[in-house]
Amino acid sequence: MALTGRTALLAALGSLPVGILAPSWTGMLAVNAPLSLAILCDYALAAPVRTLQFTRSGDTSVRLGENAEVQLTVTNSSRRKLRAHLRDAWPPSSWTAGTEQTSSRHALTVPPGERRRLTTVLRPTRRGDRRAERVTVRSFGPLGLASRQGNHQVPWTVRVLPPFTSRKHLPSRLARLRELDGRTSVLTRGEGTEFDSLRAYVPGDDTRSIDWRATARQSAVAVRTWRPERDRHILVVLDTGRTSAGRVGVPRLDASLDAALLLTALATRAGDRVDLLAYDRRVRAQVQGRSAREVLSAMVNALAPVEPALVETDARGLVAAVLAGAPRRSLIVLLTGLDAAPVEEGLLPVLRRLTQRHTVLVASVADPHIEQMAGSRGTVDAIYEAAAGAQAQARRLRTAEQLQRHGAVVVDATPDNLAPALADAYLALKAAGRL
Repeated sequence: MALTGRTALLAALGSLPVGILAPSWTGMLAVNAPLSLAILCDYALAAPVRTLQFTRSGDTSVRLGENAEVQLTVTNSSRRKLRAHLRDAWPPSSWTAGTEQTSSRHALTVPPGERRRLTTVLRPTRRGDRRAERVTVRSFGPLGLASRQGNHQVPWTVRVLPPFTSRKHLPSRLARLRELDGRTSVLTRGEGTEFDSLRAYVPGDDTRSIDWRATARQSAVAVRTWRPERDRHILVVLDTGRTSAGRVGVPRLDASLDAALLLTALATRAGDRVDLLAYDRRVRAQVQGRSAREVLSAMVNALAPVEPALVETDARGLVAAVLAGAPRRSLIVLLTGLDAAPVEEGLLPVLRRLTQRHTVLVASVADPHIEQMAGSRGTVDAIYEAAAGAQAQARRLRTAEQLQRHGAVVVDATPDNLAPALADAYLALKAAGRL
C-alpha cells in the first residue's frame, strides 16, 4: 500500500501530540485510529491494477523528425471504478528533450467494465526501432489517501525511418535526366551508347554520328542521336565501420544514407536497377532484386536500424561481398571515409579487384568545420586553425588522388552537398556512357 502526500500530511497532523513516540508512519497511523481506518477503506476501494487489460494500436513507423501517435486502450474488468495516473514508458530517444513528462503521463478514470483510449505522442530523435518498455499504473481510492501500483508489459515497436531530406534535390536532377533521355526540347547529342533516333545534320555535329545509309535514302544528311544506357546495375555500398560514427553536424552514416536514398530515387527513375549492401566486418543490411517501385521503401526500412559499428572495416571482406553481389559489370557506389590510414592500409590494396570489373565511384562526407578553419584569419589562434584546416584538406586531397589513380571516381562534399554532388556524378557517368 502506498501513502499519498495528502495521507502523509493528515497522519502528521493527527499524530502531532505523540509524534515523539511514533517515529515511523506506521506508528503515527497506529495512534490515529480514525485516519487508519479511512486509509484502509480507501485502499480497499481502489481498483486493482493486476486485472487491468491493455491493448495497443497506432503508428508502426515514422520518419525522423516527425510525430508518431500510439494508442493505449485500458480496460477495467473489475467492479471498482479506476482512478489512476498512468505512465507509458518508452526509451529516452523517443522524445525531444523536455517533452517526455507531458507525452507519457496520463490521468484517467474508467468505470467498471468500460475502457478508455490514451494517446502517446512520440517524436524520436534517432533512427532505429523504439520499443515500448512498460506501463506503470497507480490506482487511487475515492478519498485519494492510498493507492495501488503495478507494472504491465504491453509490447509495441515504432520504426524510425531516415528523414530523406535530400529529396528536395530530386526534381532538378530528374529534369537533367529528362534532358539526357531526350524527353525535352533540349536534345543531348553524342552522349550515351543506346541508339535513339535520327535527325537532320546541323553544323557542329560530330561527323562520326552521320548515318550514311539513312543519308543515301533522303536528300539531307542524317545523324544518329543517342540516349543514356538503361537497365544498368548499381550497387550502393555503405561502409558502417568506425569512421562512419564520426559527427560532422550529423553522423557521417546518416549523411551517407541520405545521399544513397537520393541516388536510388534518381537511378530507378532512369530505368536502372539498384541494390544495397551495408558492411563493416559482416553484412549489416542488404537489398537485392527489388523492382523499381519497391526498392526505395525496402532500402529505407533496411537502413533504419543500421548503426555504426566501432570496429575497423574489413576491406577484403567488403570487396568479396561486393563481387558476390555484382557478378557482372556494374556501377559500384562506395560511401566511405577519406581518412588516409584506413584507405591506404585497407581499401587501396584491394581496390584494383573492383575497378578491373566495375565502374567504381567513391563518395565521402567532408567536415564543414575544416573548411571554416581553413578560412580563419585575424588572430594568432585563427592562423593556427587555418594551417591545421589546410593540412587536413591536403591529406584528403592526396587520398582522393590515390583513389583516382587506381581508377575510381571520387566525390568529396559536406553533408548538405553530398547527396546532390553524388547525383550529379551519376548523371555525368550516365551521359558519358560509362555505366
